[in-house]
Amino acid sequence: MKYEGLLTRLGMDIIAIAPTSPPSAPSITLPDGRVKNEWGMVFKDIGIYSELDEFPLSGASTKEDILSYPFPDPLAAGRYDIAQEMLATYGGSHGIIGDVETMFFEISWYLTGLEKFLVDLVTEAESLPYLMDQVMHYIIEAGKRLLDMGVDILWCGDDFGGQNGMLIDPNEWRRIIKPRIKYMFEEFRKVQPDIKLAWHSCGSIIPIIPDFIELGLDILNPIQPLAAGMDPVFLKKEFGQDLVFFGGIDVQDLLPNGTPDIIHDEVRRRVEILGKDGGYIVAPAHNIQPDTPVANVSAFFDAVLAP
Repeated sequence: MKYEGLLTRLGMDIIAIAPTSPPSAPSITLPDGRVKNEWGMVFKDIGIYSELDEFPLSGASTKEDILSYPFPDPLAAGRYDIAQEMLATYGGSHGIIGDVETMFFEISWYLTGLEKFLVDLVTEAESLPYLMDQVMHYIIEAGKRLLDMGVDILWCGDDFGGQNGMLIDPNEWRRIIKPRIKYMFEEFRKVQPDIKLAWHSCGSIIPIIPDFIELGLDILNPIQPLAAGMDPVFLKKEFGQDLVFFGGIDVQDLLPNGTPDIIHDEVRRRVEILGKDGGYIVAPAHNIQPDTPVANVSAFFDAVLAP
């Protein structure tokens, strides 16, 4: 059974589709076992996950360094074949999310390395705006293609938060990041004015939630429960009239370590808080990790489907 088939059998009613690597630019395995993708990023296997190990633009410093780099073609032949197949299978029975996360913040640092990207951000390196805009162009074209395919929600995202707060100063975010998000949202709504826009950011991002509301965001994900300040009562009270919340079920402690009864009760509690008067898509706050017992996964789904 395919992954999506298993999840829909368990009761999931939303399916995500996304662009993938085209046949002309597949990921390749290097002689040392690492994997290189079409962006030039190199990953090494660390067990459960693969980790970035080589950054193709780690030496970039000028406009020319960026504009001469071979960025992928967002409309390459075959990039949306899998998405189209999934849409044909599930489009009549399930909500369809078009997934274009991660975006110009994360992909940019995947290309340069996080330390260099943050230093370039602070020092206003010549290369940085060109890098972010090249990635943004890819994301906008990919998002428009998914909108043309007829998705119900366009899921955007970059992680701006950590466990204890934001990764960058909120004022710097407003100066550099926010205008680009505004531009992307405007471009997407030119294609489909009533599209529901979702944003994914892990961690604590309390200071910029009002900014997202100002930009017209509809859905906030993943509502990481153990991140500082991301309390469901507070979030619902402060922002529940303006945002739909998507996620909110803890994968750091509750799902791996709780008993099925504790999980059931906590999931129902969060559904009652975040779902009061509507406005909640119940889901884990991230992928359910391999340390989670199968019985606990079942307890989560049972709690969600409970009358």
